Amino acid sequence: TMPLVGFLLWAILLIVGWWPSYSKDYLFATPRVQLTFKELKATGTARFFNFLLNSTDYRILLKDEDHDRMYVGSKDYILSLDLHDINREPLIIHWPASQQRIDECVLSGKNNNGECGNFIRLIQPWNRTHLYVCGTGAYNPVCTFVNRGRKAQDYIFYLEPEKLESGKGKCSYDPKVDTVSTLINEELYAGVYIDFMGTDAAIFRTLGKQTAMRTDQYNSRWLNDPAFVHAKLIPDSAEKNDDKLYFFFREKSTDSPQSSVVYSRIGRICLNDDGGHCCLVNKWSTFLKARLICSVPGPDGIETHFDELRMYIHGRDCMSMCAGVGGGMERDEGVRKGAIEALNNLGDGLACKAQTDFPLAANRLDQLCRLFWGRKCCRLF
Repeated sequence: TMPLVGFLLWAILLIVGWWPSYSKDYLFATPRVQLTFKELKATGTARFFNFLLNSTDYRILLKDEDHDRMYVGSKDYILSLDLHDINREPLIIHWPASQQRIDECVLSGKNNNGECGNFIRLIQPWNRTHLYVCGTGAYNPVCTFVNRGRKAQDYIFYLEPEKLESGKGKCSYDPKVDTVSTLINEELYAGVYIDFMGTDAAIFRTLGKQTAMRTDQYNSRWLNDPAFVHAKLIPDSAEKNDDKLYFFFREKSTDSPQSSVVYSRIGRICLNDDGGHCCLVNKWSTFLKARLICSVPGPDGIETHFDELRMYIHGRDCMSMCAGVGGGMERDEGVRKGAIEALNNLGDGLACKAQTDFPLAANRLDQLCRLFWGRKCCRLF
């Protein structure tokens, strides 16, 4: 496994712009699923980054081209780095959990591996001057705003504690559980575990003027112990009322409750969904999910499936996903066949199936460009 620093440098490198430019052959390009430290050094574009703060777990990165900054979330800290020189002294916000909250977290038995801290798990642009940020808050999620100034020359970066609010439904309690989120029109959409014990997973909508919404609680047909990977707005057309948000995740199969079989999934919701009126009140009425089927035939003809979705890459008109077997990021150029099976099992109201064939290579789904596209969002009620 690549050391943490190497991974951070690799992630920064990709975001800052080393990734190859678009070309007419882009749709047929194979995304890189790994990069050795030796290869990274050979590019001549890597820069070592270090600072003297006693912090760990650098996981959240957000590129801000308007301000020429890179925002990094870690345990108890939010950093603002200069995109042109990451070794330049960063702007730093120290945002730890209160000592009282840490003590309560420790007493609850949740500090076996240092989890009783404020792990930053959400950084989203709110407007030209502010970011919306959330942390685990020592198993008590909290959110607030960060003022970053109007332009890069302002050199402003500070927390606004008077706007502190609960992070429930926005950020997971457990720092080991990934949260995926996106802010659209001042509404936060998140794939998150919303309870202390980490048993209630949901796709949530909070903030904004629309009704707060979520997936059905403790319903394995909707979500079954999911691990969220990414959330992405992919418009169908210029009509904003038809915009849809896609969630990429993996989850346990409901076919064999006692087994550990995992499937890769894509879930979809309509942004204008306001729930049902007699049923599904405050719950998504447009939620659909699909299984990603990616496999390679072995010498004996038995298919090996890549069912553990780990990575998502989006570019122009095409999406690519990388999946692994048993948690690994396996590569196999022999992958040639694939299908998308769209299933909606939200009760007895609607069952929808679709299937499409497309070429696959190197265990990534290439040219998955129009999944569900061309269809209007349907209402169950």
